[in-house]
Amino acid sequence: MHRITHWLCAAMLTCLTAGAHAQKIEGPLKIVVGYPPGGITDRAARIVGDGLQTRLGVPVIIDNKPGAGSRLAAQQVKNTPAQQNVLLFANPPSMVIGPLIYKDSGYDPERDYQPVSVVNSYELAIAVGAAVPVKALTHLLAWMRANPDKANVGVPATGSLVHFFALMVGDKAGVKTEVVGYRGSGPLLTDLVGGQVPVVMDSLDVLLPQHQAGKIRILAISSPQRSSFAKDIPTFREAGVDLVAEPWNALFAPASMPRDKVEYLGKEVAALMKDPAVQRKFADARVNALSTTPAQAGAIVQAFRKEWSPVVLRANIQP
Repeated sequence: MHRITHWLCAAMLTCLTAGAHAQKIEGPLKIVVGYPPGGITDRAARIVGDGLQTRLGVPVIIDNKPGAGSRLAAQQVKNTPAQQNVLLFANPPSMVIGPLIYKDSGYDPERDYQPVSVVNSYELAIAVGAAVPVKALTHLLAWMRANPDKANVGVPATGSLVHFFALMVGDKAGVKTEVVGYRGSGPLLTDLVGGQVPVVMDSLDVLLPQHQAGKIRILAISSPQRSSFAKDIPTFREAGVDLVAEPWNALFAPASMPRDKVEYLGKEVAALMKDPAVQRKFADARVNALSTTPAQAGAIVQAFRKEWSPVVLRANIQP
């Protein structure tokens, strides 16, 4: 069973329904995104924001606040007064990984926020440039063992989830990988196509267009089953490495927000994510739309935190 689906089913047993007296929000709703415009987190936030504006009947403002690996955005939302309508659109780097790496991230992801809804999941993928003479993951790992001086894996950011997944792949395969952090997916992809880095790991939505154009080769993806967006590409498990990763994007409310408002917003987001038009927009972005209650979202985040915290701590990356 798809692992996020499993978490959703489990959370159904304990989920909280919206309070009978929950009131519709008044005034604008701000969604803070810790990344610049254009990336998948920003694009997903804008799809949700557009839909909520129609459903709630209030202006929805997307506030991009990049910097410090999305920690600035998290710090801003943490300090929101109870009467303000502000949500954080976040992912594992800000809500799981960052607080483990940085001794003082400026917030506690469990104490300072309330999960509202997980809106999508996505796959990670490993790819090689056209000049690398391999066509399967097992061949790549053998090539890396035979060429340790070339066993460099590029990732879009140091300390990102992709970084840790690359380390896990190396550990599972018995390959000592040198992870090279870039400043975003754009320069990473440019260097892969240009042959400056032989192997990269990034999200599937970033790598797939170049794979389909024949400029790179994706060898495996991180989901439990093959992606509906790339059915010809095997999973890591199918390719011989027993690893799975399902990152997500989710909405979080500050701890100060009244619980009935959190439940109301969670109900509205969950309903929005069942809209076929919204699901098509997420599919066009090559990510998987999800519909979850606040309780289900909390279960997904907690399960992810339990799974990945040991990996992050074991890597002992110093910022």
